[in-house]
Amino acid sequence: MNNKIIIAIDAMGGENAPSKNIEGVSIYLNMNNKQKDVYFNLYGDEILIKRELDKYNISSDYYKIFPSSTIVSDEETPLTAIKNSKDSSMWNSINSQIISNSNITLSAGNTGVLFVVSRMLLKTIETVSKPALAGLWPNEKNTNVVLDLGANVECDDKNLVDFSEMGAALYKALFPDDNPKVALLNIGSEEIKGTEVLKKAFAKLKDISKHGDFEFNGFIEGNKITDGKSNVIVTDGFTGNIALKTAEGTAKFITDSLKKSLSSTIFAKISVIFSFFALKKFKSKLDPRKFNGAIFLGLKGPVVKSHGSTDAIGFYYSIDLCYRIIKGDLMNKIKNNLSHINNESN
Repeated sequence: MNNKIIIAIDAMGGENAPSKNIEGVSIYLNMNNKQKDVYFNLYGDEILIKRELDKYNISSDYYKIFPSSTIVSDEETPLTAIKNSKDSSMWNSINSQIISNSNITLSAGNTGVLFVVSRMLLKTIETVSKPALAGLWPNEKNTNVVLDLGANVECDDKNLVDFSEMGAALYKALFPDDNPKVALLNIGSEEIKGTEVLKKAFAKLKDISKHGDFEFNGFIEGNKITDGKSNVIVTDGFTGNIALKTAEGTAKFITDSLKKSLSSTIFAKISVIFSFFALKKFKSKLDPRKFNGAIFLGLKGPVVKSHGSTDAIGFYYSIDLCYRIIKGDLMNKIKNNLSHINNESN
């Protein structure tokens, strides 16, 4: 087991669990030709989990079930979860990084509870005052890492610098052949624009970038996020969450409007036949399931949050994200990057 990547899964988290969770495991194993270096620690109702595993003929060589007595509901508050859910599938999957040698935890359960329990059990990296929630967005060239997406409403310049180093480390872990290019989200690209916090972070990042952890591209406006010239977009959680919801809503509006337009008349329906492959490519580019999985950065162990309403395909992509995070040695990359901040401040 020492040479395997062990992914701890909260098999009871999210809608249609554990069915979609285990189907996601099956899709992952089939897509990767029964990968030999991956193993799953599965937490939840043993009977229900085993039934799903048998349905997809998943070999016991790839998993171990850890029975858990409770499930964290979507309505649960972090306070009640800490008190009442210490044998839940979510709690146990996080704690497995401490007691069962899991490398990473994946859950589609309650986001607030997952964040609080992860922070309580795994602890925050000593030099990081605020962990961040990072997500993946498509851009014209590849993919963006965007953070913070809602974990921290208020941030100072140190937080933004921490986010930049951790986001750059995540990008390098996921895309080892590309260079992280960091930009701060702002109301303009000129150095004189923005709040004092942003200006201070700008100056620090410009200096710290000399260590080679990332290229610093300065400020970026919201309409440039997807052009691919920068691939690590840094902001506070309040702004980041609004940007995320706006992007999701806009993407849905565009795809829904296109569907209506292409089915409005007989001529429109005929045109679909001639543009089938282009439309298929367009749909694939904006498929939110491909970017399913937010990452908690700044903790002593990696945790990935899958969207609760995603299907098995979306959950498969979250599993793939977990694998790439560990394969890319994220935690050591974060440690290395953060050491440069500490050296600058000493």
